[in-house]
Amino acid sequence: MHGLSHVPSYVQRHWLTLVTHTAVLVSLGWLGWQYGAHQLGVNPIQELTFRTGKSALILLVLSLTCTPLHTLFGIKRILVLRRPLGLYAFLYASLHFLIFVGLDYGFDATLIGQEIVEKRYILVGLTALVLLVPLAVTSTRGWMRRLGKNWKRLHRIVYGAALLAVLHYLWVVKSDIREPLLYGGVIVVLLVLRLPPVRRMVQRWRDYRVADKELRVQPPTADQ
Repeated sequence: MHGLSHVPSYVQRHWLTLVTHTAVLVSLGWLGWQYGAHQLGVNPIQELTFRTGKSALILLVLSLTCTPLHTLFGIKRILVLRRPLGLYAFLYASLHFLIFVGLDYGFDATLIGQEIVEKRYILVGLTALVLLVPLAVTSTRGWMRRLGKNWKRLHRIVYGAALLAVLHYLWVVKSDIREPLLYGGVIVVLLVLRLPPVRRMVQRWRDYRVADKELRVQPPTADQ
């Protein structure tokens, strides 16, 4: 830690969160610059729509992996990333939708309504976004206190939103479905890890690993 003595204590404590904020915001800024500089190919609106949607799904999946990583490996520090990753996923999903209604259809309610009715992938994607709205609104500590145990019940909706986002992606790409299926498989695994029997089994495995590690590092006794 001597090499980090010149680094402010706040940065040392929150470096993982700072790296996350920086990475996401720089990526968003870079995407905005590419669009403004006409660097997104022959169909920039389509590329912008695709990249914001894919980023939303990736960030949502990453937010869901935080708790299982803590459960499996005891990485407590990673838990602080659940909220920012989830909120950034909502931000990207909102931008994804705004690009669709604004840049693609010029906020024409008639055309937008017609597209939603005729194209199932749009309806599914919109449903996923709507499910994320109450989760984003109630992500603060104040709402956690107000809702109590109901807060956790409410936020389980995120898995439904994630699966709908995968279905949306699956129907959009149509041909090469390997990537959306990969995200779907990860979400299913994360759901399985949340099942009480599985969580208890994982916890026992982790406790065993910790105990075994402690035994290995214990210094030899005088008898030895």
